Amino acid sequence: MLAPPFSDHAVLQRNIAVPVWGRAVPGEKISVRYRGQKLKTTAGPDGRWSVQLAPMPASAMGTDLVVAGTNTFTLHDVVVGEVWLASGQSNMEWPLSLARNGKEAVVTANSPLVRHLKVEHSPSDLPTNTVKTSGWQTATPATVGDFSAVGYFFALTLSQKLGVPVGIIHSSWGGTPIESWLSKSVLEKTSTWPHFNEQWQAALKVFPQKLAEYPALDAAWKKADDEQRATGKKNLLPWPHPPVGPGTAYAPGGLFNGMIAPLAPYALRGALWYQGESNVGRHEEYRELFTAMIRDWRAHWPQGDLPFYFVQLPNYADGDAGGRKWAALREAQTAALALPHTGMVVTIDVGEPENLHPTNKQPVGERLALVAEANTYGLAVEWSGPLFESAVREGSALRVKFAHANGLALRVTPPTGFEVAGADKIFHPATARIEGKSIAVSTPEVPKPVAVRYAWTNNPAASLCNSAGLPAAPFRSDNW
Repeated sequence: MLAPPFSDHAVLQRNIAVPVWGRAVPGEKISVRYRGQKLKTTAGPDGRWSVQLAPMPASAMGTDLVVAGTNTFTLHDVVVGEVWLASGQSNMEWPLSLARNGKEAVVTANSPLVRHLKVEHSPSDLPTNTVKTSGWQTATPATVGDFSAVGYFFALTLSQKLGVPVGIIHSSWGGTPIESWLSKSVLEKTSTWPHFNEQWQAALKVFPQKLAEYPALDAAWKKADDEQRATGKKNLLPWPHPPVGPGTAYAPGGLFNGMIAPLAPYALRGALWYQGESNVGRHEEYRELFTAMIRDWRAHWPQGDLPFYFVQLPNYADGDAGGRKWAALREAQTAALALPHTGMVVTIDVGEPENLHPTNKQPVGERLALVAEANTYGLAVEWSGPLFESAVREGSALRVKFAHANGLALRVTPPTGFEVAGADKIFHPATARIEGKSIAVSTPEVPKPVAVRYAWTNNPAASLCNSAGLPAAPFRSDNW
């Protein structure tokens, strides 16, 4: 039996060694043939076997990959190109058919270079070796509607730019917190574990009762939702959160065990991540857990510092447009840029204030592709909006400097999203004036400013971008 990522239409990563592995009868002789390479091995006492294909250049010509032992498995139309793992929660899982321009994208999809493998929802209390998948699918009108919209637009953009096959291994689950996506052994070493474990033990005590009550609560909510949709009204009945317990998507490490571990060490170019909504309000924990997760995944793919590119949360009112919880989570995400070979896509200009699932996924995927083009493939493109570097007082203003600041521009006049505060730590709306690659921010209400913030709310009115049209990342110069 071959490992889960191997099926017809698979994409193998170019220019690096490619592991091929599976399970067989202990001691069974195994051979693997692909593109003139023939490798032999013997299944170990536990039935596991593995070989490594030598690095290969990209090729869009589909070729059979043959694995022979007591039985023979032939995978058809296997190509060589670029492979990316896409993961997270609902905004990564969001299908192309439901995206803003999804219908047109589905109808016109005819991209044999773009391929997608969907991992089924499979929580597990222990690390597993296998998981069900859709099998690799090429992008056609018959298949592409179920692809991750973000993953599809990323792969389509990249394949057009590079001229090689691009495969997306899509493993995500809506509504899930980051602690489900770390291995439990790593989670237990973080400073957050005592708190998580306390909550987990409490959840275990009530899990049988919650599990028994949930079907009726879920049915009532769905009925109310259907009735309200028919009348064009919003469902005001609180959504019943699925019970937390063993074998669920909310168990610590449960999704790493069931949906990430079985994929390693399939050769990748990098990983894409769009998650964080379920951790809003817990930003201090997220700051530690996010960097721990990136390191954790890299440890399971022996390819050094595997490129890891992520989407910062979009603008969302969350019932309180001027609140700060989403801003704090965005800052926790930004902190991960301190790790090597990471990159962030800012989306505060393409969210929908009243919709947790903004449907405009195309710019998200295309911006992720820009990050990869510049940082992984060495192409000369601007890939980031302005990133805060420093703020220094100059008289009654603060001089704010940025990276990625060529062609600074303000999309609206007067500029929005800026605030400054004095020693009293009270922030006031401020004006901003572009001067080269920096901005002077001030307000008459704060003659001696000491701190500046930009887009520091749940649903900010963002106005700053660069000449590439990429939005500035939210920032604050204080730590109050």
